[in-house]
Amino acid sequence: MHRPTRLLFALLCLVALSTPLKAEEPVTAEPQYVELKPAFVGTIGPGPKIQYLKVDVALRVNQPAAVAKVQYHDPLIRNALVGLFARQSREALATLEGKEQLRAEALAAVRTVLEEEEGEPLVDDLLFTNLITQ
Repeated sequence: MHRPTRLLFALLCLVALSTPLKAEEPVTAEPQYVELKPAFVGTIGPGPKIQYLKVDVALRVNQPAAVAKVQYHDPLIRNALVGLFARQSREALATLEGKEQLRAEALAAVRTVLEEEEGEPLVDDLLFTNLITQ
């Protein structure tokens, strides 16, 4: 090599070695919410008097790819939730504890469906954005 070429090469090596390497920061995904539309509306409880339940449900996912998978399996998720909601009674849903119990059971039902279909639960939380009994 010629002297100027060696000098330039040496300078480039020094610059490359003196530049601190940036540690890659882990990418954290923002939570996304998938609303199950339309709202769930149906009858609940045994007895001669018809009682109604209306529930709006949103699912929280933390993986961007999970949104499309949850939307794809919407019919299976809705089927599981319709069955769960139909087994409820107005008395059980009259308390905050009863509503929280239903929310936990609904989350478990959704996770079970997704685990069977996708091999992982995908959903981190389930929220009732509206719950009315009449």
